[in-house]
Amino acid sequence: MKLKFFLFLLSLIATRYMLFPVPVSAHCPLCVAGAAAGVTLTRWVGVDDSITGIWIAALLGATAFWLEMFLVRKLKSVKKEILRPILYVFVIGTTLWSFYKFNLIIRMSQIFGLDKLTFGIVSGGILFYLVDAVDDALIKKNGKVLFPYQRIIVSLGSMIVLSLAIYILINYYI
Repeated sequence: MKLKFFLFLLSLIATRYMLFPVPVSAHCPLCVAGAAAGVTLTRWVGVDDSITGIWIAALLGATAFWLEMFLVRKLKSVKKEILRPILYVFVIGTTLWSFYKFNLIIRMSQIFGLDKLTFGIVSGGILFYLVDAVDDALIKKNGKVLFPYQRIIVSLGSMIVLSLAIYILINYYI
């Protein structure tokens, strides 16, 4: 019964977005869905958990930013400067908690005392948040973006650079 009710609610929500589409933002739902599918594929293909964790962190960061935009739009009195870090830590923290709760973390090897997936999520999360903060500051300072698709290119570029750095760290130094 609960499953039928859940599927009914899910279909109502999906119908609402099909009939009344919303404008796309810098971290669009399609991008996050693609990232989620890619993260699932990496485990299947055999990519190291620490690199997968980096991309999970990017997915979680984009989800936290969506939630923030939604709450700021709905609750006019909420301050963005306070809400953003709280939501970001909450989304990543609850995800890590659920990964440990449901045994999704493989506890075979560690990097700097953390399980590989946890290390990837934490390092990717920190970088993703800092890059977004710097990108926001640049946009605020100039009053506009410096080049088309700046947010996406900067976010993706930082995740690629961190992935390469972790790959080199794992294969040559650890």
